[in-house]
Amino acid sequence: MKTLALSIFITLFSFVQLFGQHPLLQSGPMPGYAEMREVALWLQTKKSADVFIKYHVKDQTDTPRFSSHVQTSKENAFTAVLIADTLVPGKRYSYRLFIDGMEAIFAFPLEFQTPPLWRWRTEPPEFTMLTGSCAYINQPEHDRSGTPYGGDYRIFENMARHQADFMVWLGDNIYLREPDWNSKTGIDARYTHTRSIPEMQAFLASTHHYAIWDDHDFGPNDSDKGFFNKDKTLDAFKYFWANPGYGTSGMEGAITSFQWGDADFFLLDNRWYRDPDLLQGETKTILGQKQLQWLLNNLVTSNATFKVVAMGGQFLSTAGMYESYTANGFANERQAIIDFIYQHQIKNVIFLTGDVHFTELSKLKEDGKPAIWDFTFSTMSAGPNTRGNEWKNQLRVQGTVVTKRNFGKIGFRGKTGARELVVECYDTDNQLQWQKIIQQE
Repeated sequence: MKTLALSIFITLFSFVQLFGQHPLLQSGPMPGYAEMREVALWLQTKKSADVFIKYHVKDQTDTPRFSSHVQTSKENAFTAVLIADTLVPGKRYSYRLFIDGMEAIFAFPLEFQTPPLWRWRTEPPEFTMLTGSCAYINQPEHDRSGTPYGGDYRIFENMARHQADFMVWLGDNIYLREPDWNSKTGIDARYTHTRSIPEMQAFLASTHHYAIWDDHDFGPNDSDKGFFNKDKTLDAFKYFWANPGYGTSGMEGAITSFQWGDADFFLLDNRWYRDPDLLQGETKTILGQKQLQWLLNNLVTSNATFKVVAMGGQFLSTAGMYESYTANGFANERQAIIDFIYQHQIKNVIFLTGDVHFTELSKLKEDGKPAIWDFTFSTMSAGPNTRGNEWKNQLRVQGTVVTKRNFGKIGFRGKTGARELVVECYDTDNQLQWQKIIQQE
């Protein structure tokens, strides 16, 4: 009898691991933005359902708290963002998900956290983040013939094992195909297909996630401000992510910012205002005047140790390839940003970029001027660019090129005035490819 009971338990546990959580759960849950007194949690159901979360401080038996109830609907692809709003700073919370009154059971922990209240009280907190770009998930009936472009989805399982505080997705987080980008139905279906792979679920559930987009989640390949359906792709971006916001001060697009520890993060939109690559002219823009001014204003007023700017295409690389700032006539805007940083002596500015399907670090350092960094991390599960090391990037940091699938990890550590970044690159097998220590200026 005991043997039979054990066999049943093992069977049920295996079923949970392989097939999940709840008959109505499509994907998630996923912690999004985290503030000291509020956290967002995202999920998607298979049809309309009532959803809420129950949460408490981890390893404590304090009074449980509840989010509001949300009824998912087809209009938003049956997604929901639930807000946990009875929180205190610097705590880790366990949470439970309920769908139509029944708890969803998981084979991995469900946790979120609030950033600590540290300024004027303690040294800056140590924290870690992951980052990467280009997550292509195969769907044979919609893919080109031949060798599948995507693969090695276990990279997301290995990313979960790092137990980082948060992840910044650097664009091409999905790959819209021809059946997708012209309709809301297609856009929602592509997001749903990508977000639902089993290998991604544990990573989604216990790491906070922030995102920018690039051309493949904005529209067709190399698309720009003229894409007719960008309103619908922006709508989908909003309800498939849980960023702090989407546009500000009269700007549209996937634009927002957040703080973590002593770092300010500025998440830019390099598509909404982007001039066409083939357009001729000296005043071409990727960011648009309003977004550019917003970025410069924030850089000059930020009192954070590190100013981290996330955008889809490479900023510093001099190779002039793909859709970097030095390709297709955008160099003047790039130089204007560099000149502004130099003029105002803004230290510790780091660009996080993706797009090019290989990884490298770039550094611009001139005498008497602050260094500017560009950390490019690509690709997670799309096809690698095996010739990236041949590109003529004069600002490349030697030893940082990786031309296979990979992701980045950045640790922030050290005391006030002596902070440093531990920047690492890992491959699909979770093998460390390189490590660089970068001291604050």
